[in-house]
Amino acid sequence: MYLQDQHKIWLAAGDTPIYLEPAMANRHGLIAGATGTGKTVTLKVLAESFSDMGVPVFLADIKGDLSGMCLPGRETKHIRRSIDTMGISGFDYTAYPVRFWDVYGKQGHPVRTTISEMGPELLSRLLGLNDTQSGILRIVFRIADDRGLLLIDLKDLRSMVQYVGDNAKEFKLTYGNISSQSVGAIQRALLQLEDEGGDTFFGEPDLELSDWMDWDEDGRGVMNILECQELFQHPLLYATFLLWMLSELYELLPEAGDLDKPKLAFFFDEAHLLFKDAPKALVEKVEQVVRLIRSKGVSVWFISQNPSDLPDSVLGQIGNRVQHALRAYTPNDQKALRAAARSFRANPAFDTEAALQALGVGEALVSVLDEKGVPSMVQQAGILPPRSSMSAASQAEIDQVITGSPLYQKYTQVEDRRSAYEVLEEVREEQAAREEAEARQAAWEKERKAQQAAWEKEQRAMERAYRQPAPPRRTTSSRTTSSRKKQDPLEKAINSAANTVGRELGKQIVRGLFGTRRR
Repeated sequence: MYLQDQHKIWLAAGDTPIYLEPAMANRHGLIAGATGTGKTVTLKVLAESFSDMGVPVFLADIKGDLSGMCLPGRETKHIRRSIDTMGISGFDYTAYPVRFWDVYGKQGHPVRTTISEMGPELLSRLLGLNDTQSGILRIVFRIADDRGLLLIDLKDLRSMVQYVGDNAKEFKLTYGNISSQSVGAIQRALLQLEDEGGDTFFGEPDLELSDWMDWDEDGRGVMNILECQELFQHPLLYATFLLWMLSELYELLPEAGDLDKPKLAFFFDEAHLLFKDAPKALVEKVEQVVRLIRSKGVSVWFISQNPSDLPDSVLGQIGNRVQHALRAYTPNDQKALRAAARSFRANPAFDTEAALQALGVGEALVSVLDEKGVPSMVQQAGILPPRSSMSAASQAEIDQVITGSPLYQKYTQVEDRRSAYEVLEEVREEQAAREEAEARQAAWEKERKAQQAAWEKEQRAMERAYRQPAPPRRTTSSRTTSSRKKQDPLEKAINSAANTVGRELGKQIVRGLFGTRRR
């Protein structure tokens, strides 16, 4: 625990007490050891000491056993034996100021970030993309930036990828080739991420890491516990999300130089997942962040089963080490055991390699940096007991802490402001309306042309008919015959009288001409 009179963190006790210099805490640390050897107890003791010192803490809770830090501990025979053995006086149990966080929003304040903040590099790893597909994803981000389109949640990114794929020819000359195969692979990966719950933590309000920098009324740093039991079922998601947090802290905090104590202590459990199957570029990114973030006042502690889980480039940045027992059942285990033993500054009082295999639960080999930054000689010691509860808090107790937090209202309501999805949907609707109007115009033009063609055809037929020769004249007989009409009785009588007069007159004229007229 933190001793105010010595201004140091009392971590363990061997032949002499072992203290961690607060000014050297930002040189980072490693807590390693096989399952069940006491790594969680060491993590709790360090986190409590940082909080007592006024340093806010972030903890990833994979097994669900850190929630009890919001409750005071209880006396047990094991804790009492440790207190008596180590000669601790004035030991008291206390609860710590805790805020619970949960990516899925079930066991704590929802933890969200935006697609833009995550960035194409981390997203490429999260989606499992190859180099070509990662290049396409970077083009998608670049086009979104150039066109002022906000990428907030997964639907924004899906819409943006579809938009880029649909207009690949337009973007080719400016941004490079965009293959439909790569676009399809990215879309499939996004669907898989959504099925794994990725849509729950991409959105707004996004996490403001400055909210971690808080203290209670006694000046103790708040412990921010991220519930990871469900998140850990997707190891890649877990590792990528915590790496994003670390990167955001680096971007957020200003340069601080050498401080008397850290601004924040960050505990990364199951740290080997951060580097498992990670491309070289990502490992180099982690190494860079770990190396530079200490100048921002952040103390990073990696928790893993074996030091060999971390790359040498990262191990070289770690100055404080707590190594619990290691088991060597296979040749690879023996090799890792020897490497872990050689990483310590040797102590002539015992064989480091042999001691590593003989450590009991709660015991560890400890080496920390002194006030000059020099690694101390390795010591075998027992880790102090924690002051908060070793048991997990009940659901009712967790809910009470969550609803009582001043951040409860801030992160409860989900926001969905206008972003790439809405803009591109409007573009697609406008394009669909334009295409529909063009289709109607084309149909009207087609109908008009058909009608014009029919009218012209009719005109040509009439013109041909006009130019044809007249039909032949009809004969007299036929004209007489055709002109005969049916006569009524009066017409018949008149015609008969006219005919008789005509005949008589004709006879007289004939007799007169030939001298035969009567006298």
